[in-house]
Amino acid sequence: MVPASELISPKSSRVVAARRLGKRNFRTKDRLFLAEGPQAVREAAGHSTGGEATLVELFATVDAAERYAGIIDAAHKAGARVHLADETVIADISTTVTPQGLVGVCRFLDTPFEQVLAAKPKLVAVLAHVRDPGNAGTVLRCADAAGADAVVLTDASVDLYNPKSVRASVGSHFHLPVAVGVPVEEAVQGLKDAGVRIVAADGAGEDDLDDELDKGTMGGPTAWIFGNEAWGLPEETRALADAVVRVPIHGKAESLNLATAAAVCLYASARAQRRGAGQA
Repeated sequence: MVPASELISPKSSRVVAARRLGKRNFRTKDRLFLAEGPQAVREAAGHSTGGEATLVELFATVDAAERYAGIIDAAHKAGARVHLADETVIADISTTVTPQGLVGVCRFLDTPFEQVLAAKPKLVAVLAHVRDPGNAGTVLRCADAAGADAVVLTDASVDLYNPKSVRASVGSHFHLPVAVGVPVEEAVQGLKDAGVRIVAADGAGEDDLDDELDKGTMGGPTAWIFGNEAWGLPEETRALADAVVRVPIHGKAESLNLATAAAVCLYASARAQRRGAGQA
């Protein structure tokens, strides 16, 4: 049994500061966000930007500290402050219904859009008007899994650091560059100037993904634009694209949700690009 004196006080200024990161205005002000659960904290502990560790603070229950001793060790090695806390403190900081005993405080890690372009990306996911944080995090995870080079969240999209987005990405926030707050017109023009073909994903698209693959148009550098979950892409955004492509529905389903459609599109491009490079 760990003495209560060794547990951080619920009234500690550190607890208060961490708790307020559940609100966007405080995240923006402090340029800090929360990563919850062993997978996200593990990834945060091993991540750095410009030589600066991403994980700056970690709150853990005694049970979690024992169960995930390797993560605690990695946090110490990253230079993070580690606090033992009881379950009520973790629940107070956490934004989940059933906390897993680990809550990390992390530095913002978004990448300037100019840096994304300078890396000459071949596969990019652009989230335009995506308002649901869970969908945004899941698309980020899909992009990561498909081997995308970057993700861009336009200024009309949800906060990258919303706790639901961070949870839904399951650690992918720490795996690939993400640019945020980029006007969609600027994102499209910048990518076009970098030699990237712009493809808008839309259920009412003029072109069929299968046909595009058969024609061999998907093998070059590509940026997919994904729109709002409920009403898709506005006409002015569709007009910016080089092609507006629909995922074919071969069965009786009315449509695909955003994350599923994104996974299909990104993997289609990834395979076409690998085939074009002789890696299929």
